[in-house]
Amino acid sequence: MKLLRVGARGAERPAILHTDGSYRDISAIVADIAGEALSDHGLSRIRAADIASLPVLPGESRIGPCVGSVGKFICIGLNYADHAAETGAAIPEEPIIFMKATSAIVGPNDDVRIPRNSKKSDWEVELGVVIGKEARYVDEANAMDHVAGYCVVNDLSEREFQIERSGQWVKGKSADTFGPIGPWLVTRDEIDDPQDLAMWLEVDGHRYQDGSTRTMVFGVRHLVSYLSQFMSLQPGDIISTGTPPGVGMGQKPAPIYLKEGQRMRLGIEGLGEQSQKTIAWNA
Repeated sequence: MKLLRVGARGAERPAILHTDGSYRDISAIVADIAGEALSDHGLSRIRAADIASLPVLPGESRIGPCVGSVGKFICIGLNYADHAAETGAAIPEEPIIFMKATSAIVGPNDDVRIPRNSKKSDWEVELGVVIGKEARYVDEANAMDHVAGYCVVNDLSEREFQIERSGQWVKGKSADTFGPIGPWLVTRDEIDDPQDLAMWLEVDGHRYQDGSTRTMVFGVRHLVSYLSQFMSLQPGDIISTGTPPGVGMGQKPAPIYLKEGQRMRLGIEGLGEQSQKTIAWNA
């Protein structure tokens, strides 16, 4: 299933993408794409519904973030061997974990605001893993039982804030609008192998990132198990699993960073596409 949230900011309705391309309102089945609705039981209730009989939502409606009430937005750094190489960093021996503020989350096609005083705003297409069942000290063999599905994430970053201003990476990752997710949450049964998905990102029509989850250092199964050793993972938590090469800071002969008035397009095989316009903070 491809689940989404449709409507104005703060008033999104849960929906499912029907085979005819329409958005069908599932608010009579679940209150939101969040919490218990992401469990196997909650997803089975949606799956059992007669989707064709459900109300159609306007096709031109805004698509909001594909998950509501996200509790934790957990990111994994330098998790692609080829991306680590382009930044000159060593491949990590264990996953590098940092948090992104949930206030950064926006819809997949919402505008991205370049923060005040930003000099080095950058892009990162990433595979997002959405937790569906609480995970605490799980082993790798059972880790996937705790995954509801997957989504596209643009893990936008301000590199000066992240790297040059001391402290943790979180302040370079957490600006408002720096976390577009969606368009859909694609349930795990639709993705045969999350470690074999093509992914790409373009800015103004130029393709900068053209990679695959095959080059992830630590795969989804390992990440879910690993994270659960340090914190419980709750339904609706999102793990953003790292980015392939081609980010702005890695461009040669000189880095290239976002400025207002540009258009990003990005996508992951089977998970849909995003499109964002960059605007000034006060626009």
